[in-house]
Amino acid sequence: MRDVQCEQDRPPERLDRLRAAAADLNNVTVDSHTGGLLVDYCRGAGIDVVVRGVRGARDLDHEMPMARMNHELAGIETLFIAADPDLAHISSTLVTATSQQGRVPER
Repeated sequence: MRDVQCEQDRPPERLDRLRAAAADLNNVTVDSHTGGLLVDYCRGAGIDVVVRGVRGARDLDHEMPMARMNHELAGIETLFIAADPDLAHISSTLVTATSQQGRVPER
């Protein structure tokens, strides 16, 4: 089984951070895809597991129907990883907005 994390429409610096975080994981590939269905991309790349992070119930409510459809269409499994509760309030939008203002959280 090949573990892959796909990130849609992500700026290059986010992909670079993800690649650096996964550099020591031989069975993980960080990649990006745009346009079309994730299942088509996964089929073409030989991916059978997608890893998705969820911050809370709202994220899970959004991700579950897609995970079920990916499984139904192509047998693709989705592994959900829950965020650290102390960090669950942080979103990419929030990080981008604060960094554009030159602000960094104190913690």
